[in-house]
Amino acid sequence: MRPATPSRPASRLMIWLALALLLTGCAGPELKTESSAQGLSMERALILAEARDALGTPYRFGGTSPRGLDCSGLTQMAYSRAGIALPRSSQAQYDGLPRIDRARPGDLLFFATGKGPGVSHVGIYLGNDSMIHAPGSGRSVTTSSLAIDYWQDRFVGAAAPAP
Repeated sequence: MRPATPSRPASRLMIWLALALLLTGCAGPELKTESSAQGLSMERALILAEARDALGTPYRFGGTSPRGLDCSGLTQMAYSRAGIALPRSSQAQYDGLPRIDRARPGDLLFFATGKGPGVSHVGIYLGNDSMIHAPGSGRSVTTSSLAIDYWQDRFVGAAAPAP
């Protein structure tokens, strides 16, 4: 005797429901920001000034100086100007810094842009839905809009190491 099998429409419905649950579970955190630069601490003002000074600096993997920067090298350099030491890699920064729900100018934004699920990119929130970051090989430190789907889809979290 053969076991009973569900009808085709019921099987398809169960597959669609399972797929919907899987896709819903993959949604990451929402990127929430505050654009106001009013009332920024001196440390945040220094971080933002250093990051702006780095605009146009060529990307260099492992770079930590004005001759060439990678994304976490940029954040380390900018934060050091304010006397704040950061871990070296974007993943170590994400793992070791206090997380926040809403980014303010000067906060760090973390993204999963690599092949795996971990953090592989970091930028500094400027305000007005934009960030400064070192985007990758062949490019230079630049600003990018956070309104585009690319960043929204890859956002992992934010941290506020500065007062």
